[in-house]
Amino acid sequence: MSRLALLERLKVAQKMPKYQGRDITTISAILSNQALARHVDVCEQAAGIVQQQTGDAARQQA
Repeated sequence: MSRLALLERLKVAQKMPKYQGRDITTISAILSNQALARHVDVCEQAAGIVQQQTGDAARQQA
């Protein structure tokens, strides 16, 4: 996934009630793409956001 797409997902998570009054986006400036992807996943899980699996990941679970 591109860095831009990860940042867009992080912006969506930032708007969730779980993160109101907190900043989960600033750290993205120093994270590698792999670390950013993990950060986004953890934040989405904590906020209750379910991402649809696409591509190889969806096929592996089928």
